[in-house]
Amino acid sequence: MTKRPFIYFAEMNSPIGRLTIAKSNKGICQISFGSVKETCSSLKTRLKKHFVTAELKESEEEVSSAIQQLDEYFNGIRTGFDLELDLIGTRFQCLVWNKIQEIPYGETKSYKQIAKEIGAPKAVRAIGGANNQNPIPIIIPCHRIIGSNGSMVGYGGGLDKKETLLRLEGSIEKIS
Repeated sequence: MTKRPFIYFAEMNSPIGRLTIAKSNKGICQISFGSVKETCSSLKTRLKKHFVTAELKESEEEVSSAIQQLDEYFNGIRTGFDLELDLIGTRFQCLVWNKIQEIPYGETKSYKQIAKEIGAPKAVRAIGGANNQNPIPIIIPCHRIIGSNGSMVGYGGGLDKKETLLRLEGSIEKIS
């Protein structure tokens, strides 16, 4: 078991709906689409799955820097994030998530490109699976992953949210 004394959480409004942000003593560990009431049980399940024990504690103050940076992002002021992250996942998932963080604002890549970049060119489906399990969307910009033919493909928050994020970054015209 990995012990983290507390996982602090709070929610915020955004142009793509309510977001619940969670932070451990190491950094932001989850952003969920929806209110605390809608997402708290999935946070608990995820922590349990990865053998993390912690007490959940509501604290807007603890996640205030993430809320501020996300607000700046949604308002077109920020193109990158300067937050400590606590990636809770398998070694492969963390490898993929770290690679996705390298995709610049306003640009997109395909699952196939990511697979090649991590040295696993046949792992396209595994890249998709890791992308689907991304616990920190927006900050780890999984919305910037598209199909190899340039098409929009699944997004945990729904394609409408993905399109909104890509439009905000000015990259939707490039893939339409």
